[in-house]
Amino acid sequence: STAHATYYDIHPKRGTEAMNAIDILPGFAGRAIHDAWRPYLTYECDHGLCNAHHLRELTFVHERHDQQWSGEMKHLLQEIKKAVDQARPTTGHLTQARIKDFENGYQRILDDGYAANPLPVPPPTKKRGRPKKTKPRNLLERLDKHRDQILVFMKDFSVPFDNNLAERDIRMMKVQQKISGPFRTQHGAQAFCRIRSYISTARKNAIGALDALTRVFAGNPFVPGPV
Repeated sequence: STAHATYYDIHPKRGTEAMNAIDILPGFAGRAIHDAWRPYLTYECDHGLCNAHHLRELTFVHERHDQQWSGEMKHLLQEIKKAVDQARPTTGHLTQARIKDFENGYQRILDDGYAANPLPVPPPTKKRGRPKKTKPRNLLERLDKHRDQILVFMKDFSVPFDNNLAERDIRMMKVQQKISGPFRTQHGAQAFCRIRSYISTARKNAIGALDALTRVFAGNPFVPGPV
């Protein structure tokens, strides 16, 4: 999904095997915005992580685990987004001093989070495997490890804060599953994906669904140009 095109497809799997078969991400040269699901990270394109997902997880940690750092991190991400939104109409970047201030604040909050969530102590008896980490600790480590992909929207204004575009585009498919249930044949499912891909792409290019379908039967289907 992009601002100008949508592509739907089906596969029995939902991980790397499916994405390789669909054959978009293996050769993708742009930046993929996603929720840090591990299969996405196996591809060599640039990555950006969805901060809407982070805001939800930080809210959960703040409310359920009563951890102050998570509320502060949520506020910081929202503050950075506000600064970017305010700067975008007049300039293509934040000042280096502003970026440094935000990065320092990010690190300070991580330090507070680690202090509140030390690694679990191994049990005195030998048990196989590592001690299980808490949800706040796992979130902290992801925010730390992938900070460049999380904050890329701050340094490159062409990168969105979240992947809400893809979430909106997938909603129709989920509604179809919920209301109509599964497809009876693979051919029917593939036809549905093809039609929905075409209509969604046309709408993104200011062409209504009826006009787009009329053009198909007139032998002049809409074809999006290069972006």
